[in-house]
Amino acid sequence: MIKQSLVIYNLPVLFNILNEIKENFKFELFNFTQEQDLSKINETIYGNYLILTNSQNKIKNQNNQLIMDKFPFKINEIVEKINIALLKQKYNEQSKVWIGQYKLDVNSREIFKKDKKLKLTEREVEIILFLKNSKKSQSIENLQKEVWSHNSKLETHTVETHIYRLRKKINKIFKDENFIISVKKGYKIL
Repeated sequence: MIKQSLVIYNLPVLFNILNEIKENFKFELFNFTQEQDLSKINETIYGNYLILTNSQNKIKNQNNQLIMDKFPFKINEIVEKINIALLKQKYNEQSKVWIGQYKLDVNSREIFKKDKKLKLTEREVEIILFLKNSKKSQSIENLQKEVWSHNSKLETHTVETHIYRLRKKINKIFKDENFIISVKKGYKIL
């Protein structure tokens, strides 16, 4: 799951209010008061982030801002606006996941390379994303645990069968036998 963060910029009263009820949110909450602090934001630490501020503090050349003016708002209206903005951002991010020369659209479950595309199953998308986000090769057991949520060995060769079929589909459309490779300790995407 992609981490999501809300950065409150130069609205200390609003941060204090939201901080009081932060356990109800599906995003992490941060408070920044200096514009130079915003340069420290990166996707590795913050994931998809949204900067909440007002038009007085609006940051130039920053796309992912939610500008809130005309206070007072009801708190549930503010949280609703935040959630909608984060959902839109997540949807847009999932439409363009790059894996080497391939573009994966998680929303439509399609993978593209140049003018060719391939429809994927939900499980195939999960496998690709898990392998893409892994720094090293992944064992069959780890794939079972993380993609299938099984803690014990499956009786069948579920992982191997899914990988085999996915590789076959990709090779058929894209003529790529090396999209997912087998290594000594499992599988990985180059």
